[in-house]
Amino acid sequence: MNAQTAFMETDFTQMLVSNVESAADANQRALTNTVISPRFYTTDFKAMDKLDVSSVRQEWDLMMQEYEGDNNHDHFQRDAEFAQEVKTLMSKLDENLKQEFYDFLISSLTSEFSGCILYNEVRKNVSNPDIKKLMTYMARDESRHAGFLNSSLKDFNFGIDLGELKKSKSYTFFRPKFIFYATYLSEKIGYARYITIFRQLERHPDKRFHPIFRWFERWCNDEFRHGESFALIMRANPKLLQGVNVWWIRFFLVAVYATMYVRDHTRPALHDAMGFKSTEYDFEVFRITSEISRQVFPIILDIDHPQFKASLDKLTALSMAMSIAKAQGGLLNILKKGVFALSAVLEFGKLYFIPVIQSKLPSQVRLQPTW
Repeated sequence: MNAQTAFMETDFTQMLVSNVESAADANQRALTNTVISPRFYTTDFKAMDKLDVSSVRQEWDLMMQEYEGDNNHDHFQRDAEFAQEVKTLMSKLDENLKQEFYDFLISSLTSEFSGCILYNEVRKNVSNPDIKKLMTYMARDESRHAGFLNSSLKDFNFGIDLGELKKSKSYTFFRPKFIFYATYLSEKIGYARYITIFRQLERHPDKRFHPIFRWFERWCNDEFRHGESFALIMRANPKLLQGVNVWWIRFFLVAVYATMYVRDHTRPALHDAMGFKSTEYDFEVFRITSEISRQVFPIILDIDHPQFKASLDKLTALSMAMSIAKAQGGLLNILKKGVFALSAVLEFGKLYFIPVIQSKLPSQVRLQPTW
Protein backbone atom coordinates (compact mmCIF):
# COMPACT_ATOMS: atom_id res chain seq x y z
CA MET A 1 0.00 0.00 0.00
CA ASN A 2 1.56 3.35 -1.00
CA ALA A 3 1.12 6.60 0.91
CA GLN A 4 -1.62 7.93 -1.36
CA THR A 5 -3.66 4.73 -1.05
CA ALA A 6 -3.29 4.69 2.71
CA PHE A 7 -4.42 8.29 2.83
CA MET A 8 -7.50 7.69 0.70
CA GLU A 9 -8.61 4.62 2.63
CA THR A 10 -8.19 6.07 6.11
CA ASP A 11 -10.35 8.50 8.04
CA PHE A 12 -8.44 11.66 8.94
CA THR A 13 -9.41 11.35 12.60
CA GLN A 14 -7.08 8.36 12.88
CA MET A 15 -4.26 10.91 12.97
CA LEU A 16 -5.21 11.43 16.61
CA VAL A 17 -3.41 8.95 18.81
CA SER A 18 -6.40 8.53 21.09
CA ASN A 19 -9.53 10.33 22.19
CA VAL A 20 -9.38 12.94 24.92
CA GLU A 21 -11.46 11.44 27.72
CA SER A 22 -9.87 13.03 30.80
CA ALA A 23 -7.68 15.88 32.01
CA ALA A 24 -4.75 13.46 31.96
CA ASP A 25 -5.35 12.80 28.26
CA ALA A 26 -5.55 16.53 27.54
CA ASN A 27 -2.34 17.25 29.43
CA GLN A 28 -0.52 14.43 27.66
CA ARG A 29 -1.70 15.78 24.29
CA ALA A 30 -0.31 19.22 25.17
CA LEU A 31 3.02 17.71 26.25
CA THR A 32 3.51 15.59 23.14
CA ASN A 33 5.75 16.98 20.39
CA THR A 34 5.02 15.98 16.80
CA VAL A 35 5.99 17.52 13.47
CA ILE A 36 2.70 19.44 13.34
CA SER A 37 2.12 20.23 17.02
CA PRO A 38 3.03 23.58 18.67
CA ARG A 39 6.42 23.65 20.37
CA PHE A 40 8.09 25.65 23.13
CA TYR A 41 11.14 27.76 22.25
CA THR A 42 14.13 29.47 23.80
CA THR A 43 16.65 31.78 22.15
CA ASP A 44 19.87 33.80 22.46
CA PHE A 45 18.90 36.48 24.97
CA LYS A 46 22.16 38.44 24.58
CA ALA A 47 21.52 38.83 20.85
CA MET A 48 17.94 39.92 21.56
CA ASP A 49 19.30 42.54 23.97
CA LYS A 50 21.35 44.15 21.17
CA LEU A 51 18.38 44.85 18.88
CA ASP A 52 18.02 48.45 17.74
CA VAL A 53 14.68 49.82 16.53
CA SER A 54 15.73 53.47 16.21
CA SER A 55 15.22 53.51 12.43
CA VAL A 56 11.50 52.77 12.92
CA ARG A 57 11.16 54.81 16.10
CA GLN A 58 8.04 56.74 15.10
CA GLU A 59 6.05 53.63 14.16
CA TRP A 60 7.46 51.77 17.16
CA ASP A 61 6.40 54.40 19.68
CA LEU A 62 2.88 54.53 18.23
CA MET A 63 2.67 50.77 18.57
CA MET A 64 3.83 50.95 22.19
CA GLN A 65 1.04 53.43 22.86
CA GLU A 66 -1.45 50.92 21.46
CA TYR A 67 -0.09 48.19 23.73
CA GLU A 68 -0.25 50.51 26.70
CA GLY A 69 -3.83 51.49 25.84
CA ASP A 70 -4.69 47.78 26.08
CA ASN A 71 -8.02 47.91 24.24
CA ASN A 72 -8.62 44.22 25.00
CA HIS A 73 -8.10 44.45 28.76
CA ASP A 74 -11.76 43.57 29.41
CA HIS A 75 -12.36 41.31 26.42
CA PHE A 76 -11.38 37.88 27.72
CA GLN A 77 -14.23 37.55 30.18
CA ARG A 78 -16.93 34.93 29.82
CA ASP A 79 -20.38 36.50 29.71
CA ALA A 80 -23.48 35.17 31.46
CA GLU A 81 -24.58 33.16 28.41
CA PHE A 82 -21.26 31.39 27.85
CA ALA A 83 -21.76 28.31 30.05
CA GLN A 84 -25.35 27.79 28.92
CA GLU A 85 -24.33 28.05 25.26
CA VAL A 86 -21.67 25.42 25.82
CA LYS A 87 -24.20 23.00 27.31
CA THR A 88 -26.83 23.66 24.65
CA LEU A 89 -24.64 23.71 21.55
CA MET A 90 -22.08 21.03 22.39
CA SER A 91 -24.77 18.53 23.37
CA LYS A 92 -25.83 18.44 19.71
CA LEU A 93 -22.39 17.52 18.34
CA ASP A 94 -21.26 14.03 17.44
CA GLU A 95 -18.25 12.57 19.20
CA ASN A 96 -15.93 12.93 16.20
CA LEU A 97 -16.52 16.68 16.00
CA LYS A 98 -16.15 17.04 19.77
CA GLN A 99 -12.78 15.29 19.65
CA GLU A 100 -11.57 17.54 16.84
CA PHE A 101 -12.71 20.58 18.79
CA TYR A 102 -10.92 19.40 21.94
CA ASP A 103 -7.77 18.96 19.85
CA PHE A 104 -8.24 22.48 18.43
CA LEU A 105 -8.52 23.95 21.94
CA ILE A 106 -5.49 22.03 23.24
CA SER A 107 -3.23 22.90 20.31
CA SER A 108 -4.37 26.55 20.35
CA LEU A 109 -3.71 26.80 24.10
CA THR A 110 -0.27 25.20 23.69
CA SER A 111 0.59 27.66 20.95
CA GLU A 112 -0.58 30.69 22.94
CA PHE A 113 1.19 29.51 26.10
CA SER A 114 4.36 28.89 24.08
CA GLY A 115 4.37 32.56 23.09
CA CYS A 116 3.69 33.61 26.68
CA ILE A 117 6.68 31.62 27.99
CA LEU A 118 9.07 32.79 25.26
CA TYR A 119 8.15 36.46 25.56
CA ASN A 120 8.33 36.33 29.34
CA GLU A 121 11.76 34.68 29.28
CA VAL A 122 13.08 37.30 26.87
CA ARG A 123 11.65 40.04 29.12
CA LYS A 124 13.46 38.62 32.15
CA ASN A 125 16.78 38.23 30.35
CA VAL A 126 17.22 41.54 28.52
CA SER A 127 17.87 45.09 29.67
CA ASN A 128 17.11 46.76 26.32
CA PRO A 129 14.10 48.95 27.29
CA ASP A 130 12.38 48.67 23.90
CA ILE A 131 12.53 44.89 23.79
CA LYS A 132 11.74 44.47 27.49
CA LYS A 133 8.62 46.62 27.19
CA LEU A 134 7.45 44.85 24.03
CA MET A 135 7.90 41.39 25.53
CA THR A 136 6.04 42.41 28.68
CA TYR A 137 3.01 43.46 26.65
CA MET A 138 3.03 40.41 24.38
CA ALA A 139 3.43 37.99 27.30
CA ARG A 140 0.44 39.70 28.94
CA ASP A 141 -1.70 39.17 25.84
CA GLU A 142 -0.70 35.55 25.32
CA SER A 143 -1.33 34.77 28.98
CA ARG A 144 -4.89 36.03 28.61
CA HIS A 145 -5.41 33.98 25.47
CA ALA A 146 -4.09 30.79 27.07
CA GLY A 147 -6.17 31.33 30.20
CA PHE A 148 -9.33 31.92 28.19
CA LEU A 149 -8.76 28.73 26.21
CA ASN A 150 -8.06 26.80 29.38
CA SER A 151 -11.38 27.99 30.83
CA SER A 152 -13.12 26.41 27.85
CA LEU A 153 -11.23 23.16 28.37
CA LYS A 154 -12.24 23.20 32.04
CA ASP A 155 -15.89 23.24 30.92
CA PHE A 156 -15.25 19.63 29.86
CA ASN A 157 -13.00 18.85 32.86
CA PHE A 158 -9.99 18.84 30.53
CA GLY A 159 -8.09 21.78 32.02
CA ILE A 160 -4.35 21.93 31.32
CA ASP A 161 -1.89 22.26 34.21
CA LEU A 162 0.09 25.19 32.78
CA GLY A 163 2.76 25.03 35.49
CA GLU A 164 3.45 21.38 34.74
CA LEU A 165 3.34 22.05 30.99
CA LYS A 166 5.97 24.79 31.33
CA LYS A 167 8.20 22.52 33.43
CA SER A 168 7.84 19.26 31.49
CA LYS A 169 7.46 20.09 27.79
CA SER A 170 10.71 20.05 25.84
CA TYR A 171 12.13 23.29 24.45
CA THR A 172 13.67 23.97 21.03
CA PHE A 173 16.49 26.52 20.68
CA PHE A 174 16.03 28.97 17.81
CA ARG A 175 18.41 31.78 16.89
CA PRO A 176 16.70 35.19 17.18
CA LYS A 177 16.25 35.61 13.44
CA PHE A 178 14.47 32.25 13.27
CA ILE A 179 12.27 33.36 16.15
CA PHE A 180 11.42 36.50 14.17
CA TYR A 181 10.54 34.66 10.96
CA ALA A 182 8.61 31.86 12.64
CA THR A 183 6.81 33.96 15.22
CA TYR A 184 5.90 36.72 12.78
CA LEU A 185 4.31 34.10 10.53
CA SER A 186 2.66 32.33 13.46
CA GLU A 187 1.05 35.56 14.67
CA LYS A 188 -0.05 36.69 11.21
CA ILE A 189 -1.37 33.32 10.12
CA GLY A 190 -3.11 33.10 13.50
CA TYR A 191 -4.82 36.40 12.69
CA ALA A 192 -5.80 35.14 9.24
CA ARG A 193 -7.19 31.89 10.64
CA TYR A 194 -9.24 33.53 13.37
CA ILE A 195 -10.63 36.34 11.24
CA THR A 196 -11.60 33.91 8.47
CA ILE A 197 -13.50 31.78 11.00
CA PHE A 198 -15.08 34.84 12.60
CA ARG A 199 -16.30 36.27 9.27
CA GLN A 200 -17.70 32.89 8.22
CA LEU A 201 -19.65 32.46 11.47
CA GLU A 202 -20.73 36.09 11.35
CA ARG A 203 -22.40 35.26 8.02
CA HIS A 204 -23.68 31.89 9.26
CA PRO A 205 -24.39 32.16 13.03
CA ASP A 206 -26.24 28.85 12.92
CA LYS A 207 -22.85 27.15 12.41
CA ARG A 208 -21.32 28.67 15.56
CA PHE A 209 -21.22 25.51 17.66
CA HIS A 210 -19.29 27.01 20.58
CA PRO A 211 -19.41 30.52 22.10
CA ILE A 212 -15.62 31.00 22.02
CA PHE A 213 -15.86 31.94 18.35
CA ARG A 214 -17.69 35.15 19.29
CA TRP A 215 -14.41 36.43 20.79
CA PHE A 216 -12.28 35.83 17.71
CA GLU A 217 -12.46 39.26 16.03
CA ARG A 218 -10.91 41.31 18.84
CA TRP A 219 -8.75 38.37 19.88
CA CYS A 220 -7.07 38.11 16.49
CA ASN A 221 -6.29 41.83 16.57
CA ASP A 222 -3.85 41.01 19.39
CA GLU A 223 -2.23 38.45 17.09
CA PHE A 224 -2.06 41.02 14.31
CA ARG A 225 -0.31 43.58 16.55
CA HIS A 226 2.20 40.99 17.74
CA GLY A 227 3.09 40.31 14.12
CA GLU A 228 3.47 44.05 13.53
CA SER A 229 6.03 44.14 16.34
CA PHE A 230 8.25 41.56 14.67
CA ALA A 231 7.76 43.26 11.30
CA LEU A 232 9.18 46.48 12.75
CA ILE A 233 12.12 44.64 14.33
CA MET A 234 12.99 43.01 11.02
CA ARG A 235 12.58 46.21 8.99
CA ALA A 236 14.79 48.01 11.53
CA ASN A 237 17.48 45.37 10.94
CA PRO A 238 17.41 45.00 7.11
CA LYS A 239 20.19 42.43 6.97
CA LEU A 240 17.58 39.97 8.29
CA LEU A 241 15.75 40.37 4.97
CA GLN A 242 18.71 40.13 2.61
CA GLY A 243 21.16 37.63 1.15
CA VAL A 244 21.07 34.09 2.49
CA ASN A 245 18.34 35.10 4.93
CA VAL A 246 15.88 35.26 2.03
CA TRP A 247 16.36 31.51 1.69
CA TRP A 248 15.57 31.11 5.39
CA ILE A 249 12.45 33.22 4.99
CA ARG A 250 11.44 30.96 2.12
CA PHE A 251 11.98 27.91 4.33
CA PHE A 252 9.79 29.25 7.12
CA LEU A 253 7.04 30.29 4.72
CA VAL A 254 6.92 26.80 3.23
CA ALA A 255 7.17 25.10 6.64
CA VAL A 256 4.40 27.16 8.25
CA TYR A 257 2.01 26.81 5.31
CA ALA A 258 2.67 23.08 4.94
CA THR A 259 2.27 22.43 8.67
CA MET A 260 -1.04 24.26 8.73
CA TYR A 261 -2.33 22.39 5.67
CA VAL A 262 -1.41 18.96 6.99
CA ARG A 263 -2.79 19.70 10.47
CA ASP A 264 -6.05 21.14 9.17
CA HIS A 265 -6.65 18.17 6.90
CA THR A 266 -6.56 15.92 9.95
CA ARG A 267 -9.66 17.65 11.36
CA PRO A 268 -12.13 17.95 8.47
CA ALA A 269 -15.20 17.65 10.69
CA LEU A 270 -14.26 20.89 12.45
CA HIS A 271 -14.21 22.81 9.18
CA ASP A 272 -17.28 21.07 7.80
CA ALA A 273 -19.23 22.12 10.90
CA MET A 274 -18.33 25.75 10.17
CA GLY A 275 -19.36 25.44 6.54
CA PHE A 276 -15.79 25.25 5.20
CA LYS A 277 -13.89 22.73 3.17
CA SER A 278 -10.43 22.44 4.69
CA THR A 279 -8.62 23.15 1.40
CA GLU A 280 -10.70 26.24 0.61
CA TYR A 281 -10.26 27.54 4.15
CA ASP A 282 -6.51 27.01 4.11
CA PHE A 283 -6.01 28.75 0.78
CA GLU A 284 -8.04 31.74 1.96
CA VAL A 285 -5.78 31.93 5.02
CA PHE A 286 -2.70 31.61 2.79
CA ARG A 287 -3.93 34.49 0.62
CA ILE A 288 -4.52 36.80 3.56
CA THR A 289 -1.17 35.90 5.14
CA SER A 290 0.68 36.41 1.86
CA GLU A 291 -0.94 39.80 1.36
CA ILE A 292 0.01 40.86 4.89
CA SER A 293 3.57 39.53 4.77
CA ARG A 294 4.47 41.81 1.86
CA GLN A 295 5.03 44.45 4.56
CA VAL A 296 8.26 42.76 5.60
CA PHE A 297 9.24 39.79 3.44
CA PRO A 298 10.87 40.41 0.04
CA ILE A 299 9.21 37.26 -1.34
CA ILE A 300 5.87 35.48 -1.11
CA LEU A 301 4.99 31.94 -2.12
CA ASP A 302 3.21 31.28 -5.39
CA ILE A 303 0.26 29.45 -3.88
CA ASP A 304 -1.46 29.30 -7.28
CA HIS A 305 1.35 27.27 -8.82
CA PRO A 306 -0.10 23.83 -9.69
CA GLN A 307 2.73 22.05 -7.88
CA PHE A 308 1.93 23.88 -4.63
CA LYS A 309 -1.37 22.18 -3.82
CA ALA A 310 -0.19 18.88 -5.30
CA SER A 311 2.78 18.77 -2.93
CA LEU A 312 0.66 19.78 0.07
CA ASP A 313 -1.74 16.93 -0.69
CA LYS A 314 1.15 14.51 -1.00
CA LEU A 315 2.62 15.68 2.31
CA THR A 316 -0.76 15.17 3.95
CA ALA A 317 -0.96 11.66 2.52
CA LEU A 318 2.54 10.84 3.71
CA SER A 319 1.86 12.23 7.18
CA MET A 320 -1.23 10.06 7.39
CA ALA A 321 0.67 7.00 6.20
CA MET A 322 3.42 7.56 8.79
CA SER A 323 0.80 7.80 11.53
CA ILE A 324 -0.78 4.54 10.41
CA ALA A 325 2.60 2.79 10.32
CA LYS A 326 3.46 4.09 13.79
CA ALA A 327 0.11 2.94 15.20
CA GLN A 328 0.42 -0.55 13.70
CA GLY A 329 3.98 -1.06 14.97
CA GLY A 330 6.38 -3.85 14.08
CA LEU A 331 9.60 -3.89 12.09
CA LEU A 332 7.94 -3.69 8.70
CA ASN A 333 5.98 -0.63 9.67
CA ILE A 334 9.10 0.99 11.13
CA LEU A 335 10.71 0.57 7.71
CA LYS A 336 7.60 1.91 6.00
CA LYS A 337 7.61 4.92 8.28
CA GLY A 338 11.21 5.64 7.30
CA VAL A 339 10.38 5.42 3.61
CA PHE A 340 7.39 7.73 4.05
CA ALA A 341 9.51 10.20 6.05
CA LEU A 342 12.15 10.32 3.31
CA SER A 343 9.42 10.83 0.71
CA ALA A 344 8.06 13.71 2.81
CA VAL A 345 11.48 15.39 2.87
CA LEU A 346 11.71 15.10 -0.92
CA GLU A 347 8.18 16.46 -1.34
CA PHE A 348 9.00 19.37 0.95
CA GLY A 349 11.98 20.05 -1.30
CA LYS A 350 9.66 20.28 -4.30
CA LEU A 351 7.57 22.84 -2.44
CA TYR A 352 10.65 24.79 -1.43
CA PHE A 353 11.93 25.18 -4.98
CA ILE A 354 8.66 26.33 -6.56
CA PRO A 355 9.52 29.78 -7.99
CA VAL A 356 8.57 32.54 -5.56
CA ILE A 357 7.07 35.98 -6.21
CA GLN A 358 9.33 38.96 -5.54
CA SER A 359 7.83 41.71 -3.41
CA LYS A 360 8.96 45.33 -3.00
CA LEU A 361 8.93 46.46 0.62
CA PRO A 362 6.65 49.44 1.31
CA SER A 363 8.04 52.60 2.92
CA GLN A 364 5.51 52.39 5.75
CA VAL A 365 5.69 49.14 7.70
CA ARG A 366 2.54 49.17 9.84
CA LEU A 367 -0.74 47.71 8.59
CA GLN A 368 -4.24 47.72 10.03
CA PRO A 369 -6.31 44.54 10.55
CA THR A 370 -8.96 45.27 7.93
CA TRP A 371 -9.73 41.79 6.65
